[in-house]
Amino acid sequence: MDLSGAQRAAIFLLGIGEQGAAAVMKHMAPKEVQRIGEAMANLSDVPSEQVVSVVQDFTHSVNNVSPIGVGAPAFTRRVMIQALGENRARRVLSSMMPENGSKGVEALKWMDARSVATLIKNEHPQIIAIILASLEGDHAAGVLALLSESTRTDIVMRVAKLQMIDPSALKELDEVLESQLGKSQKLPPTAVDGLSTAAAILNNLDSPIESSVLEEMGKLDAGVTEKVNELMFVFENLMDLDDRGMQRLIREISVDSLVIALRGVDQELQERFFKNMSTRAADMLKEDMEAKGPVKVSDVEEAQKDILSIATRLASEGELFLGKGDGDFV
Repeated sequence: MDLSGAQRAAIFLLGIGEQGAAAVMKHMAPKEVQRIGEAMANLSDVPSEQVVSVVQDFTHSVNNVSPIGVGAPAFTRRVMIQALGENRARRVLSSMMPENGSKGVEALKWMDARSVATLIKNEHPQIIAIILASLEGDHAAGVLALLSESTRTDIVMRVAKLQMIDPSALKELDEVLESQLGKSQKLPPTAVDGLSTAAAILNNLDSPIESSVLEEMGKLDAGVTEKVNELMFVFENLMDLDDRGMQRLIREISVDSLVIALRGVDQELQERFFKNMSTRAADMLKEDMEAKGPVKVSDVEEAQKDILSIATRLASEGELFLGKGDGDFV
């Protein structure tokens, strides 16, 4: 069977034993640990030839890494920017090279949303915006949903307008988080793609909260809100998937979810799904859709958000690419 990146990593780590796996995972980001941990928990009856294949692939990759320039930050940055584009490379590099950012935020990345919300709920909206901009989109969305409804719009608007984070703001952020991890140091301004970050946060909110925040943002600054809207990943963006990516996505989606999610979308998008299924599976899906009674709009939106979350996860694992905006990938 085809293995995801997380599954391959899980097989490899299980194969090197507890101490080796722990040594590797301590260098991973929280989101990576979560994904690989889930993959480990779901592994069963892995044939020996599959383990050998994964290890051989890893060995081949290692042998192809040139030692020249290894550990050189400037080289790494140039390669990442060429491979991923400046905006995405900046986000990836910030997690790879945390010495360029706030150590306090790193601790928050390992905390659940409720704990983070409790810690920051009484802070100034600008401080909260900086914190949310430093978290993964779904993590930040979980935190935002637990904050006061009266402050959400202001916070997302501040996130959307972020471009650079001043060193003094980072210092204040560490003080707010009561960080004891390091002494004060001179830090360069940190670049932030505020519009994309705000869009990512909104994408991960429940539909009613998302709509409410966007509506209120529009009243405060229609221009910024329009730009955030353009960057948001919506169900119709799945039209941009190539056939291979669509087939990969469909394998991860339950039929029940598709029956609900495809209600109300245009015929062209429905056909993109049908085209990338077997004739029998497509016919059965159409029959189920016809037989299904009325469905609440909120249920359709929830099913679509679940599918978008799966698509985003697969994209982050390199399983498919979701074109968006000016050529960046999510």
